[in-house]
Amino acid sequence: MNAAVLLLLLQGVQAPQGAAPDPSRASQVQMGVSVQPETVTVGEHFVVRVRVRAPRGAEIGFPVGPDSGLMVEAVDPRREQGSADTTVAERTAIYRLVAWTVGAQHVTLGGLVVSVAGADRRYAIPDMAVIVKSVRPGDSTGRVPRPARDVIVAPPVLWPWIVGGLLLLALLLWMLRRRLRRRPTLSHTGRGALADALRDFARIDELALLEAGERGRYVALHIDVLREYLAARIPEAARSLTSTELLAVLRADAPVPLPRLVPVLAAADLIKYADRPVTDARARELASETRGIVESTEDAVLHRAESAVKPERAA
Repeated sequence: MNAAVLLLLLQGVQAPQGAAPDPSRASQVQMGVSVQPETVTVGEHFVVRVRVRAPRGAEIGFPVGPDSGLMVEAVDPRREQGSADTTVAERTAIYRLVAWTVGAQHVTLGGLVVSVAGADRRYAIPDMAVIVKSVRPGDSTGRVPRPARDVIVAPPVLWPWIVGGLLLLALLLWMLRRRLRRRPTLSHTGRGALADALRDFARIDELALLEAGERGRYVALHIDVLREYLAARIPEAARSLTSTELLAVLRADAPVPLPRLVPVLAAADLIKYADRPVTDARARELASETRGIVESTEDAVLHRAESAVKPERAA
């Protein structure tokens, strides 16, 4: 179960001072809260939804978000969505949050206010829990080193081996120097971008998320690795941009296969923010396409760099 949904019928709540209690109107206020996903890694975004249904004409005021001093903080401002049902007043507040401390973290939003016929009533939003796991591998500590090897006795005659080794080393250094001269010069960040992406993809595979039924998180982590790679390769493709803003930046003149990137981002946004269900096969397909986009972009970046270096050498 990806999210725990709590549906509370708010009855018997004491009216504010100076307002006459109206049990029939108060009993018509309903609230539901959900957290998705319930288990995240440190720094991974998760979404809390608070849905309130009140009598027609009521005004609903949601809290801004969690206290900034808590272990859980907001990533961006609260968003609200209305309902097509005109017989009641129904709104949903969406909070995108992040936690930086491992363990069970409580999300406290406070209370909301429902104004009905000029009377304000305050309702407490129940605390929700999210489990935060570390992104470090489980075997990163407590490693036992291998035992020391026995001393190897050197053969009586060493000078032929030494001379041969020096000649081989000189040959390797010469070949390496020629290869480095032919390769285009890239920034330090660019050289490590692909390696970092491949390493992070491997870590996602080690989590076995599909086997655990966490298909949405599996897709979301692949998109995060893709966004980190693009930000490292293309300075304008900042990690803070939305999908729409990112595509607008890349349309200028970026070495990214946009016909492949657009549907992947659109599908991932629906899974992450609209809770669209996804099958194992579809999740694997999106993950494979994400990795393919990284590889295609890397090839295009290197090709551009080589093309820029060739005219300089000719000159």
